[in-house]
Amino acid sequence: MDSIKKALTEKGKKAFVPYIMAGDGGLESLKEKLLFLQECGADAIEIGIPFSDPVADGPTIQKAGIRALSNGTTLRKVLENIQSFKTEISIPLILMTYLNPLVAYGIEKFAKDAANAGTSGCIIPDLPLEEEDFILPALEQHGISLIRLVTLTTPVERIKEIGSRATGFIYAVTVTGITGARNNFSGELATFLNSVKSVSPVPVLAGFGVSNAEQVREVCEHCDGVIVGSKIIDLFEKGDLAGIKQLVRTAEEVSLT
Repeated sequence: MDSIKKALTEKGKKAFVPYIMAGDGGLESLKEKLLFLQECGADAIEIGIPFSDPVADGPTIQKAGIRALSNGTTLRKVLENIQSFKTEISIPLILMTYLNPLVAYGIEKFAKDAANAGTSGCIIPDLPLEEEDFILPALEQHGISLIRLVTLTTPVERIKEIGSRATGFIYAVTVTGITGARNNFSGELATFLNSVKSVSPVPVLAGFGVSNAEQVREVCEHCDGVIVGSKIIDLFEKGDLAGIKQLVRTAEEVSLT
């Protein structure tokens, strides 16, 4: 069993994966945030790499990326930073980045350096299934899971194909659009999540638009856990650590009832 799948299933509860933007608030704050989220009970953490053209990200994450870039954050610096305290991290770390930074870094070197930093997975929103072959072997060689996304508009046959290749977990996008808080979800969401779960050999986690405890409970009824990004960034920016703790606990409460 791969390390991400194991971490998301071994506790027998719904999984909670928070997202943070590396370098937002200064790269020196990354360790503090990761250790805090780990202590709160996060099952894994998604770490965003700031990029100048983040096509999947909504306003909150875009602004966090701009702040991180203005602080001089780069992919190389993020990996070096994480490597300096990787022995203190006991849960999987998953990088969310776009293709351009990886190509500029060098695919083989990225995979090696990411593995050395203790990274378990990688999410690349602008990498189509048909173009995976130029990066997948390097990731697999270094034990890094490629986390694939499916959306409300993904055809059933394509969901099945993605499921057949899946490692770590499948990232089920809950909205037709970019990241960011939503007041409600499509009436088709439950059917969509159930259909993805029916063909997935790995956990199915839902993300994009999940921003409060009620939505965490609603989404977790139909999948194995949630990913929360924009709300986590907002709460960190406001210094509301208690709010973050409560969101993390919510996923566990769903599984216990």
